[in-house]
Order: sequence, then C-alpha cells, then structure tokens
Amino acid sequence: MRIFQNFQFDFLSRRKYAYFLSSALFLIGVISAIFRGFHFGVDFNGGSEIVLQFEKPIQISDVREYVDGIGLGFVEVKTFGDETGVMIRTEQQVIPPQIYPRVIEGLESVIEKIIPAVPRQIVDSSANSITYSFANPDTTNKIVDALLEAGFQAGKISEEPNNNQMLVNIGIADWIKENLRTKISNNSFIVLKEDRVGPKIGEELKRDAVLALFFALVAILFYLGFRFKFIFAIGAVAALFHDVLITLGLYAALYGLIPGLNLEIDLTIVAAFLTLIGYSVNDTVVVFDRIRENLKLHKTRPLFDIVNSSMSQTMSRTILTGGATLLTLLVLLIFGGEVLRAFAFTMFFGIIIGTYSSIFVASAFVYEYANKFSKKVEF
Repeated sequence: MRIFQNFQFDFLSRRKYAYFLSSALFLIGVISAIFRGFHFGVDFNGGSEIVLQFEKPIQISDVREYVDGIGLGFVEVKTFGDETGVMIRTEQQVIPPQIYPRVIEGLESVIEKIIPAVPRQIVDSSANSITYSFANPDTTNKIVDALLEAGFQAGKISEEPNNNQMLVNIGIADWIKENLRTKISNNSFIVLKEDRVGPKIGEELKRDAVLALFFALVAILFYLGFRFKFIFAIGAVAALFHDVLITLGLYAALYGLIPGLNLEIDLTIVAAFLTLIGYSVNDTVVVFDRIRENLKLHKTRPLFDIVNSSMSQTMSRTILTGGATLLTLLVLLIFGGEVLRAFAFTMFFGIIIGTYSSIFVASAFVYEYANKFSKKVEF
C-alpha cells in the first residue's frame, strides 16, 4: 500500500515501554495462573463428552436442569453450533455403579418392546458393555437392527451365520438419552458423538502436548541458527516463549469472564498454540531477512538505524497480512460456533501479540545483545 511506502518509525527508542508492557502482561498471567489456575478439557482431565442434535431449537437451561440431578456429578452443558446442538461434559468415563442397574433395566424394556418375552441370557457384562445370547441367529439380527435404529450401540459378536450373541456398549450417553427422552417428548434428538478419555490417557496427552510445543521451539531454534546467526535464533525463540506464556496467562485470567467463550485447554487449543508459533516465527523471519539484507547493503550504518528501517520497511507486509488474517479470525470468532470460538480467540490474540513480539522482543533482543556486548552483527 502506498500509505506505507515511505513509512519510518523509531521502534527501538520505544522498546523500554514495550518491555514494561510485556512484563505487566506476564505478571498478570503468572498471578492468574497461581490463584485461578488453568482449566483443562476432557482431553486432558479425562471424562466423557456427548454431543446431542435436536430436531428443533432447545433451551440450554432446560437441558442443564434435566441432567443436573441424574447422578453423574458435575455436568457441564452448553450450546454446540446452533440452537439445536447441545454439548454435555462430565468427569465420569463409565456409568456409575449405582446407576448401572437402571440403565440395564431400560435396555431390557426396549428389548421387550421389540420381541416380548424373548428368551435371552446375559453371558458377560462390564462397566461399559453387556453381552446377550439369544435362541437363534434370526432373533439376534432382528434385535440388533432394532436397537441400532433406537440409538443403541449394538452389534453382533461375529458375522458367522450361526452367531446368536449380541454386544451392547453402554455409555454415559445412554443414561442421558433415557432421562432426556422422558422429559423432552416433543423434540426428538440423536447422539452425534460420544468421546471418552481415561485419566491415564489424559495425562499422556498432556505430556505429549508439552513435548510437541517444546520440540517445535527447539526445531525453530536450530533452523534460525542455521539460516541466520545464533543470536537471531535466540531472539526469535525468546519471542515465541513470550507469545505462548502471555497467551497462556490470558487463558487463566479470562476463564469464565467472557460469556459464550470457553477458555478450557484441550487438544484444539494446543493446535492453536502450534499454529501461533508457526505464524509468529514467519513474521519474525520476514523482519530478520530485511535486517540481513540491509546489513549487507549498509555495512557502515549503525545497527540501531538498520533495525529501525528494516522494521519500517516490512510494516506494509505486516499490516496487510496480519489484518487479513485477523479479519478472517474475527468472522470465525463471531460465527464459528462453540467448537471454533476458543481456537479463533487464541489465534486472534496470538497474532496481535506475535506481531508485537517480532518487533519489540525478537529484533530488540538482537540489538540489545549487540549493544551490551559491543558485538558487530554482520553477514
């Protein structure tokens, strides 16, 4: 854009103000993390996540009231997508023992409706499944098909022609369905998905997420050290740590304060942080490339002026690219629904702080190092 064609700004003279701002944001994040903590989703804490799709719009407060006292402990209910979608989260992975017999009673009553007084035998049962044996394969096939149509997770034990056994998976969703269908009779619904994560898997995912972020930063350190100089690599990685830590602090500080925005940390948010790292380092590399070009062209010019002019010269690209991305994320934030809202929020704030850190952290770090240790930066 022509408005930025001859743009010049003394960024480095304002770096002390930026240091103060970064320190304040970091301090707010640390205090929030200590006193409020981070809130992890089902992916990391373990539990069940059930998504229901209703035929007609449903009042989320009604669903919350209906499932609040069905014996699952703390249950989180919120809108999923539009007004016909509901997401239910609970820390339970399996049906609680005190509820299990009532779930089996409900299953038995459905089987009775399919074929009254049908001879059957329970040959095996566990916390999340039950196996029936019937008199013949035809009866087994008929009941399996009817249960599937009714929304149960039923299937034959084997595809052999003489198979007469049926396995029914029993999850939290089945208990929720049974309760809601008795209370919401004029609005049919289906279970879109039911995800269950055990506590051990949650801990492994948490560890893998931290390792993914760590190795991404190490890989970037070596890449930039090879492409530029090691001091540039350290400056870039310091800026990335700055972006991730401040954005994490934002999660602790704002959790539960913005209506309609669920700032739980789950695998989607980890993906947002990795995407943020990639975007931020790309913006930093653009600035570093221009600094390197100007260092080669103006070997006697002070580093202070070169860094300032390089950041000014790349400002047109930064504003246009960042602005277009922010507009896209703003649309996702407003219209993307519950699933994408936290991801879009993380990226929206992260791009702003990432662009800021490319100028006032990464580039300023290189200048501070050269100035303090009287090192000449050249290529």
